[in-house]
Amino acid sequence: MGIFTRKTEVAETFDAPTAVVEDLTGDYALDVTHTRLGFSARHAMVTTVRGSFKEFSGTAHIDTANPAASTVSVTINADSIDTGVADRDAHLRSADFFGAEENPQLTFVSTDVSRDGDEWTVVGDLTIKGTTKPVTVVFEETGSAQDPFGNTRVGFEGSATINRSDWGLSFNAALETGGVLISEKVKLEFDISAIKTA
Repeated sequence: MGIFTRKTEVAETFDAPTAVVEDLTGDYALDVTHTRLGFSARHAMVTTVRGSFKEFSGTAHIDTANPAASTVSVTINADSIDTGVADRDAHLRSADFFGAEENPQLTFVSTDVSRDGDEWTVVGDLTIKGTTKPVTVVFEETGSAQDPFGNTRVGFEGSATINRSDWGLSFNAALETGGVLISEKVKLEFDISAIKTA
């Protein structure tokens, strides 16, 4: 799906986004209350289970003239995982998955940033459970605004698909009818609102 198609769908679903900032260059902090760091995975090969992390922090430096000088850093509390089911969340926090007690944080630190129009490609090191692997996330600018409190905000949406076993999240169970209980592939989903700090 192209950027134009996605933007058209967003405009038809919600009110049209604003774009009051011509140059996004600057330093930003994630607005945790208006940002979603989510994920989705297939369950029993028939449905999709979605969840998100509720506690995290992050900063970014955006350089539109020299995108390679841009940086992103995010820290996530592993025990803040929330899929809406307490027992499932407890299992995800356990050693079968995140091992949150021994590995309390997930981190992402960019290593390369590039830009093509409104599309930004961020490559970085994702660390989960002590294992660090590269991940590429493609973000689309979704707008900018001056909020009623005087904050300059920018928005991005992005996603990436990873194989969870690459980070040691390998728990699974075979189904009698074939296949496995939980998909190896997990889609990461990012709805970002960031506030300019400098």
